Amino acid sequence: MQQNSRFLLLSLSLLFLPFIFSDAKKGPIIGGWTRIKDIKDPHVTEIAEFAVNEYNRLSSSSLVLQKVVKGETQVVAGINYRLVLKAKNGSVAKKYQAVVWEKSWLNFRNLTSFTLVKG
Repeated sequence: MQQNSRFLLLSLSLLFLPFIFSDAKKGPIIGGWTRIKDIKDPHVTEIAEFAVNEYNRLSSSSLVLQKVVKGETQVVAGINYRLVLKAKNGSVAKKYQAVVWEKSWLNFRNLTSFTLVKG
């Protein structure tokens, strides 16, 4: 009897395994971070420029965006953009990580964080 129960459990597990993993291939997991494939997309550049301008405004700095190095998005009540940027302050270029929360349907953007990338 116990052997039949094990066989039944194993059979059911094998039967439902493809269904469990097939959903993971359909798209990003809500709340998880997804790599931005085209970091040169004009909207990504616009988000990066917003991040640098907002950081400059809040900290009285004068960083100039050079490029987006990499980025990720996260679906929340809107979209979080986590971007690694290369920006210059005078002649010194450094990398920064910026997180911008956007609700495009409300024309809303907020700089959540802006930190120097170490290393």
